[in-house]
Amino acid sequence: MSQESRELRLAATLVEFADTLIGDFDPALHLSRLADRCLEFLDARGAAVTLLEGNGRPGPLVHGARQPQSVRELLEWEQESGPVRDSLAPGRTALAVSLVSREAAARWPEFTAAARRFGIASTYAVPLCRHETLLGALSVYAPHPPSAHGELAIAQTLADATTVGLLNHRAYAQYRKVAGQLREALASRVRIEQAKGMLAERWGTTPDGAFDTLRQYARRNRRPLDQVARAVVHRTLTDSQLRPDRYGPA
Repeated sequence: MSQESRELRLAATLVEFADTLIGDFDPALHLSRLADRCLEFLDARGAAVTLLEGNGRPGPLVHGARQPQSVRELLEWEQESGPVRDSLAPGRTALAVSLVSREAAARWPEFTAAARRFGIASTYAVPLCRHETLLGALSVYAPHPPSAHGELAIAQTLADATTVGLLNHRAYAQYRKVAGQLREALASRVRIEQAKGMLAERWGTTPDGAFDTLRQYARRNRRPLDQVARAVVHRTLTDSQLRPDRYGPA
């Protein structure tokens, strides 16, 4: 891949990660794509995203569909003990950790031994964080140390774009939920007003008087007022049921 085509591909990927304002958005697939794009742009053997639980502890692990089985096994070791877990608490970019060093072997013996078996010489992590909202960390496994202004910068850019997309979709989903609640509230209000008008005309009374009858029936029968109004509009609730004192028992 030429430098120009690589840059165009990277730009298209950033747009892809930002395009999350859709109804059928899948966060797990979104994160899986991030891990796979790391293989494409970072010369990595593998990558994964570790999410944070609500209590701040490491939670679910998401890897890409293109990750080799050997890396998937390494990810299991990472869940138990490894540099990525250590990077989650501060939420800052972790410098590359050499997995061929004595320090790494002493600190994470099982993880380091597994990494060496799979030809991985270094690992580094960047946070999925935006405006002090930490979602987790992207971990990258490479056969060589990353360059400070190359792979590390690209990894952080990919993680930032992914985080923006996730947070935008969260806000979008909340907006849609609130909008749906408002629509339902308005529809309920319209049904109640319609039922009041129908009863007031039929009984020759005021809308307020009709509303009092609707409310009393709803309380007596422990039914939501909107449900009672709907029954009046659809004529499944009779006058004798609403006003048994005047029209006789139901």
